[in-house]
Amino acid sequence: MKQRRPIRKKESGKSAEEIVRELRQAGKTASGDYREQSLRIHGLICAKCGREFEEKDRRLLTVHHKDGNHLNNPPDGSNWENLCVYCHDDEHSRGMMGDYLGGKEGK
Repeated sequence: MKQRRPIRKKESGKSAEEIVRELRQAGKTASGDYREQSLRIHGLICAKCGREFEEKDRRLLTVHHKDGNHLNNPPDGSNWENLCVYCHDDEHSRGMMGDYLGGKEGK
């Protein structure tokens, strides 16, 4: 078995392990917060098909990032729209189909 070398600290004074740990924690906090925040702001309704959901079915609503950047989570919810799982799948497959028909596949 190959011996691992210790990870050296960079100029910031933090090791790679510390940086990864901080990024993971920030990701958990951000991802958990923005979904609940979007559901509060936009309500339990799909922005595409208009289907309304009850509290017991809220798991069927997802948060779609309008600009495609999952790190862009403004507190006012301007980059989010609540989509049911069916509309969310449709939204993402449209982009893939457009790329395919436009000759961009695999590039």
